[in-house]
Amino acid sequence: MSEFDLGRRRVIQAVGAGLLLPGLAPAVIASVKDRPQLTDGVQSGDLLGDRAMIWSRSDRAARMVVEWDTRSLFSNPRRFVSPLADAGTDFTARVELTGLPADQAIFYRVTFEDAQSGVASEPWFGHLRSVPSARRNIRFVWSGDTVGQGFGINPDIGGMRIYEAMRLRLPDFFIHSGDTIYADGPVPAQLTTESGRVWRNVTSEAKSKVAETLDEYRGNYRYNLMDENVRRFNAEVPQIWQWDDHEVVNNWSPGKQLDDRYKSKDIHSLVGRARQAWLEYAPMRLQSADGGGRIYRKLSYGPMLDVFVLDMRSYRGANDDNLGAAKPFLGREQLDWLKRELKGSQAQWKVIAADMPIGLGVPDGEVSPGVARWEAVANGDPGPAQGRELEIAELLSFLRAQQVRNFVWLTADVHYCAAHHYHPDRAAFQDFEPFWEFVAGPLNAGSFGPNALDKTFGPEVVFQKAPAAQNTSPFAGFQFFGEVNIDGQSGELSVVLRDLDGVGVFERKLQPV
Repeated sequence: MSEFDLGRRRVIQAVGAGLLLPGLAPAVIASVKDRPQLTDGVQSGDLLGDRAMIWSRSDRAARMVVEWDTRSLFSNPRRFVSPLADAGTDFTARVELTGLPADQAIFYRVTFEDAQSGVASEPWFGHLRSVPSARRNIRFVWSGDTVGQGFGINPDIGGMRIYEAMRLRLPDFFIHSGDTIYADGPVPAQLTTESGRVWRNVTSEAKSKVAETLDEYRGNYRYNLMDENVRRFNAEVPQIWQWDDHEVVNNWSPGKQLDDRYKSKDIHSLVGRARQAWLEYAPMRLQSADGGGRIYRKLSYGPMLDVFVLDMRSYRGANDDNLGAAKPFLGREQLDWLKRELKGSQAQWKVIAADMPIGLGVPDGEVSPGVARWEAVANGDPGPAQGRELEIAELLSFLRAQQVRNFVWLTADVHYCAAHHYHPDRAAFQDFEPFWEFVAGPLNAGSFGPNALDKTFGPEVVFQKAPAAQNTSPFAGFQFFGEVNIDGQSGELSVVLRDLDGVGVFERKLQPV
């Protein structure tokens, strides 16, 4: 990033969240209590071509007004207004900015205008860099798993400070690889950790029990947005969200049996409420497919990068032994879409953002005594592809036949970091070209691992860092995010796995072919 862009970034940091720039004032002078309030900061996301999504939330029925400019003083602002945000969307709103110049610093300010009086809130400021139209250096970060295992916002350590570590890397965007919330994980006032040290949480009513109602699911997102690090990060770094299981309940699938904490035992009802809340709070461009609820999508970031955002949750069959004939995981429609879009991609690098790993065994109890149930792709059998593995085998075989090159898998889910290299010479299924999978996380949750590798696709652990004991607290330091850097001249892609303080613990450089 140039000194010019760094200077503009520092302007945003100096202005801070919700502060007025000199000379700015609300359109209507009113007391603070009469004005709408921006309760949860601002977010941007799903950059695509000359467009970007902007999200925020009001405390009442109001219309969101977004103004953007290429200068922080807003001397020539362009104005966009959302539909009315009301209780039907939990007062959340989003607008799509259009006509953004390529590869420019874009400053935006968000206000809400009261639906009845027209009185405006004070503004909240944000910043993003628009999609490039030519080759240039690209940096983005990814991770997953926020507020899991009861580890919430701890004021004693400065809150969820890994978000600050990511922000300081000045990324172009962030991929949240799933478990954006832990709807099934209440946050108590305090926990005693592995060292005997007390972990103290900020608490809220919504996080006092498992989420069942729509408002309880919404409250999980509002809880995360209470953290200053998260709000500051959201205002500066555009995001790409995907979901996994904890947005609903641990390891959910159509066959999920709910425990005694749940009054309703209908998993499909919970999924519907959870999906609505996720879509309300995600800074995502809504799609018409699947009744407006489709999550998988492709986002192009200039000529050097396409990001393929998967949904490994919505179309799967019930978790079972994952053996025998083909069983849906991505589902036929999403799998065909992914094959088609990867084949058609002209980008130098193709990042497949997966919410679950390919080769790691992720257990989900037992189908019957001695017969394991599996949560992800792998089934613990190192032989030929079976069950859900057959979809991945079909994809990998297709990519080899169509000579699709330079694809990398990025994922989270397992709460430790790792680098896996897949090679047919080590595999039972061999009809594919070698590739890499990188794992990051958690962002703010208990740490686990390492998981056992299933050898069907020939993975090898090149690096992994995990705690010695399961479910260690963030105090132990095993919180990780990943960073990808693409060199605009050479095309080299490097992956760095970084810890809670942003210190690199592993790096791998990949050359385009």
